[in-house]
Amino acid sequence: MKKFIKATILDVIVAFLIIILIIFSIYMLLGQTIEESITLINQVAIKVENSSKQEEMKISEDNRLENYPEYGTQYAKIQIPAIDVDLPVYYGDTLEILKNGVGHSSGSYFPGEGGSIIYMGHNSKKVFRRFSELKIGDSIKVTTSYGEFNYKIYDMQLIKETETDKLPIQEEKEILMVYTCYPFNNIGYATQRYVVYAELVE
Repeated sequence: MKKFIKATILDVIVAFLIIILIIFSIYMLLGQTIEESITLINQVAIKVENSSKQEEMKISEDNRLENYPEYGTQYAKIQIPAIDVDLPVYYGDTLEILKNGVGHSSGSYFPGEGGSIIYMGHNSKKVFRRFSELKIGDSIKVTTSYGEFNYKIYDMQLIKETETDKLPIQEEKEILMVYTCYPFNNIGYATQRYVVYAELVE
């Protein structure tokens, strides 16, 4: 009886491991395609909903937005030519928002306001997986309905998620900070962040 129970337990463990291996293989082969399809559907829906809101945004004489976007809506596009990034930017930083593109931390400034701007995105292939290829001097362009803003990278740092002082909010200089999870090929929760720092040049 003991031998039968041991054999049964061993069979269950082997079957479980095989199932895990199959699921992992399917994720590696089809996960990105499924994610891209869902993202595309969400982006189309959000873009249609927000097309009228973008036109209402404009900068006042004291460099402040007169009309801020609603939380969760797209208000800009970010382009990083060096790594072929061309993505929508949404106001907010929830996991649901980050499924659609790049998120904008609600505690930071907006492009053109003269302070710290914090963007974030997943380390997936279609978002920020190629961050390691960026170099000092590479350009980042943010296009909004109220203007186009060009930034130049001057620093890159690997930080812990708890090091919030490495993402300072200040109003003395317009700095764009863009980060993603590290390692870039990580699956699951990551405790490190790779941050790119860029200053406004135009």
